[in-house]
Amino acid sequence: MAAGWLERPARGVYQAPAGELTWETVLASLQHLMRRPLHVGGRTALELHGYGPSLAPGGPTSVIVYSDEPLPSWLHQLPDMPTFEARTIAPLFPTEDSSSAAATVAPLDTAARYPLRVSVPERAWLELLADVPHRITFEMADAIGDGLRTLPPALLQRLLEATRGVKVRRLALWFADRHAQPCRERLEPDRIDLGTGNRTLVANGRLDPTYRITYPRGLDSSG
Repeated sequence: MAAGWLERPARGVYQAPAGELTWETVLASLQHLMRRPLHVGGRTALELHGYGPSLAPGGPTSVIVYSDEPLPSWLHQLPDMPTFEARTIAPLFPTEDSSSAAATVAPLDTAARYPLRVSVPERAWLELLADVPHRITFEMADAIGDGLRTLPPALLQRLLEATRGVKVRRLALWFADRHAQPCRERLEPDRIDLGTGNRTLVANGRLDPTYRITYPRGLDSSG
């Protein structure tokens, strides 16, 4: 388009000429300008906080976006963007407005005009565990869990009590035990509903007698 006109990178999407279009600016615009109730979470949020594999120089190949509303179709038509993987909030946490977990989605860069809102590490860890084992392997979660040495136990306790995912609660405690995470000594499992019965997460895996989940036999030794 002529100088000074808005450019259209995709149908229904406009940006200022020569403006840098990144996945962060796109999602921040959805959050702040279009008032979309969404946030970056799970594996992507942990990577942004410095946990897990380092982000590739060209950026992530996929971004985990949590929202209880469908993502706009044009989001998947933007050029040179990672894949946006949608996850719903409701199965994992209650409605943001009333949830005790609401404050665990926060601006990543408070100095930015439109800071990207992402899960804090404690919430992102539980979001990642919700993806085990179908989208995230036990082995990847194990590697990330080994590096989680600074999680505040009070916040993690609150999130474990708030989450609706029994599997997530059991996995969080199992990994905390396995890696002797410093927060583990101050967590109170008696206040966390672990449900009943076994959870078969891995076929032909070993059954942990405490948390009653199956895990890969290759993770038999302590982390």
